[in-house]
Amino acid sequence: MNTQTLFVSLTAAVMLCACQSSKVKISGRIVGNDAKNVYLEQVSPLSQSVIDSAVLDKEGNYRFELKGVTRTPSLYNIIYNGERIPLFLAGGDRLSVNSVGSFIRNYTVEGSKETELLRQFYQAFVGGAQRLDNIAGQFARTNLSEEERKTLVKEYTDEYYRIRREQLRFIIENKSSLAAVYALYQRLPGDSYLFNGDGDVVYYRTVAEAVAERYPGSPYVGALQAEVARMDAQAGLASKVSELNYPDLELTDMYGEKVRLSKVAEGKVVLLDFWSAELGTSNALNADLKELYAKYAGRGFEVYQVGIDTSKPLWITAVQEQQLPWKSVTDLRGRASSALVVYNVQRIPANFLIDREGTIVGKNLYGRSLEEKLEQLLP
Repeated sequence: MNTQTLFVSLTAAVMLCACQSSKVKISGRIVGNDAKNVYLEQVSPLSQSVIDSAVLDKEGNYRFELKGVTRTPSLYNIIYNGERIPLFLAGGDRLSVNSVGSFIRNYTVEGSKETELLRQFYQAFVGGAQRLDNIAGQFARTNLSEEERKTLVKEYTDEYYRIRREQLRFIIENKSSLAAVYALYQRLPGDSYLFNGDGDVVYYRTVAEAVAERYPGSPYVGALQAEVARMDAQAGLASKVSELNYPDLELTDMYGEKVRLSKVAEGKVVLLDFWSAELGTSNALNADLKELYAKYAGRGFEVYQVGIDTSKPLWITAVQEQQLPWKSVTDLRGRASSALVVYNVQRIPANFLIDREGTIVGKNLYGRSLEEKLEQLLP
């Protein structure tokens, strides 16, 4: 299972726990498989990276020891034989994680209530997903009768909705736990939403409020609140029926002034461009775009550039140093920006070319491809 994480840094009352150890010890025994190495992976907001490894002894025993772990629990994975077990670790924890036979299906946890609660959800969810895979695999059988096919469809549908019900039940019953945060982001194959898209915000808001009360210093609080704000913004934008053929945006420039995309686009061919000052490619891409802007601005070409950043000083410095001549805006919410959701942007950089009639006529056009399109649209 892939863990979906998007967490922001918050400060907590660290002085209250200064007397507690920042060390974490993990030990256990893994038997029933041939693999000899076990790994510990740290899950950060932008990546997952292996930070330690151990070799099983003859009896299958292993041990990890970490230093400088924060008091507020954060997510790690134990990796063995290509499979991952998620853990929430906090400074001072002493965990025992053991497994016999199937690494995921049969593991046990002692020493962390949050990780034990996470185990209850994770094993059930993974087991359900594997059952769905097994049922789906039976459709490939030759000479499958119509009655057998209907039976398999019913089995698959029943299991699918059982898993979804159990996932939502777990989230509501354990709403103040970090295990519920993890459960919020898990999806069955093919699913984009937890429940029904717009209705998901109810669950995110419920967990965000409960976790904020129980773990006020946890970085997960900020992440959940940003997700709720993003969903609310998406719903608000979707509810505004517009005569435009593209979703309108209104974001803030470096002077604090609101700039609306539709105003910039009036009578123009406009490029809606998503970028980030943190990306190493921004200088080169903006340099190319500046050349095209200088060539076509007088013919009715405009740029509305959205910075997907969280640091205002960094963003403003990049805009000024690169001497960007067009409208530069941001909401300083980074990957949680509602603008990304509205335009379904999955990767940065990205852009959309909008003609004078308000129709999106191109996507992710750069260099020569963008110039050729501008030549077609501008007299």
